[in-house]
Amino acid sequence: MNVKRFLIPVAAALCALFTGCKDNDSDKSLQGITMEASVRLKPDETKQLSVTFFPSEAADKTLKWTSSKPEIATVSTDGLVTALNEGSAVITATSTADASIKATCDVTVSAETITDLAGEIQGTWEKGSNIYVSGQIRVPEGKTLTIEEGVTVIFSNSGVGESHTAIELIVDGKLYCKGTAAKPVTFTVSESQRSNGNQWQKHWGGIVCGAKCPEAVFDHVIIEYTGNQCIAESPSVIDGYYTAGGDFTPAITTNNVNGNYVVQNSTIRFTGESDALYFMGGNAIIANNTFYSVGETGAEAINMKAGVKIDAAFNLIFSPNTNGFKLSSSGQNAERQQALVRAYNNTVVNAGWRRTSIKGGSIFVEKNALVSVFNNLMVNCKFMAKTPKWDTPDASNGADNNSVIDYNFYASGSQTSPFAQDSPDYLTAFLGYTAAEKDYWHAGKNNTPKIDEHSIVSASAGDSATDPKFLNFAINSVPLEESVLAPSWDFHVQAASPVLSNAYSNFTGAYTPYFGASGLTIGGTNYKTPAPAARFGAFGTN
Repeated sequence: MNVKRFLIPVAAALCALFTGCKDNDSDKSLQGITMEASVRLKPDETKQLSVTFFPSEAADKTLKWTSSKPEIATVSTDGLVTALNEGSAVITATSTADASIKATCDVTVSAETITDLAGEIQGTWEKGSNIYVSGQIRVPEGKTLTIEEGVTVIFSNSGVGESHTAIELIVDGKLYCKGTAAKPVTFTVSESQRSNGNQWQKHWGGIVCGAKCPEAVFDHVIIEYTGNQCIAESPSVIDGYYTAGGDFTPAITTNNVNGNYVVQNSTIRFTGESDALYFMGGNAIIANNTFYSVGETGAEAINMKAGVKIDAAFNLIFSPNTNGFKLSSSGQNAERQQALVRAYNNTVVNAGWRRTSIKGGSIFVEKNALVSVFNNLMVNCKFMAKTPKWDTPDASNGADNNSVIDYNFYASGSQTSPFAQDSPDYLTAFLGYTAAEKDYWHAGKNNTPKIDEHSIVSASAGDSATDPKFLNFAINSVPLEESVLAPSWDFHVQAASPVLSNAYSNFTGAYTPYFGASGLTIGGTNYKTPAPAARFGAFGTN
């Protein structure tokens, strides 16, 4: 047998397996490469691609790596693939010595999907997962649910059972929602139901951190399309938090007076008939959030009751149906302490106009709440801060007399209300600011200044001297009843803005946040309230 004649065709056949392979067994230059034909990854998962060189002892193994869709998957200079978003991409490795020598790998990025979720839940929902909820869900006492960045939780709007009870997430254990600016955690409904025109449909209930919930974090979270009516079969009614037929589940509820909670860098919108935040207990930091389209016919953005100790700072509140803030010691008893709230550097816009009665409008303080409300910017709100019975506070009347409600900025545009109920006395924000309201105790009321003594108020509707000079928001033309926040609006201010001066700056005593120094430690992370800024509102210059 002629061995040489046998080996030559075999070598030629092997060489043909490799792209760009050259038929020269004595040539030590690179002849071809191969690697995995395909891989499947989850968002944020990585994979090191493995390349085989022919011949293995080739002198030059330098490769150039490229991705056909870097928005789906990227690749490093040494072949490490990073999955970013769902979809498909082709990764190509090309010899720098000979561009005809290359190999490809098809990369599919697909998030984990959980369907028909109901019952008790715990553990970790991994990055980028899609969670479809079809029934009532609950984190049991003593258990923990961690939701990682990019997770989308989709609630069925069909409800549960013959009564079609709106789905609620009840938290008796611990809940950590840890999104990022680029990849928030989202609690929503099916994509076909997501639209501004569908904002008041109340597709599901909300998240209820119950009396046994020791702590929860909502960081870079979107919560939308909540606020369905509570009925006898609602878990929040069965657990004793709400009343069937009379209540609507807020986006987030807390009830444990000893609990610790953080809501920051988040967006809460489209809350149906209910509040965005309704806290009946706990220590909390509420900071750097955006609230809009809160309540179709009633409701507040931030509604705090007895049993809370709260810092609320640097929040943007647009078009709450009634108030941006309602601060009350309602429910105060031996177990639930007086409501303690420090609210500063918030921007509240278009509050109170969609209410069908002459009520609400920016900040309302009542029933013995002890508050510090300062350096806030109210723009085109229906009323200034209000509190009944300032001089004789008790559990059914006004604020604690030790409260501070001062050094705020009230700006009025020139546009008028379209509602008959507002004519003629409340057609503009300016008329609301200067109305003879029984719950006003600011400078000029009975010649006994009590609150807002040093605050700045527009001298007329459309007063140019008190125009905040936003980078992009038309204070004199955006309709007062507008409820949807336009993505293009920018509430940072120009360098010449009047909101940058005359704010309070001595941040001691009642002007100090509760959790600015020690913070709140939740899940091993210490969260601190941002320090007050010597300006009005949530945003300075950009």
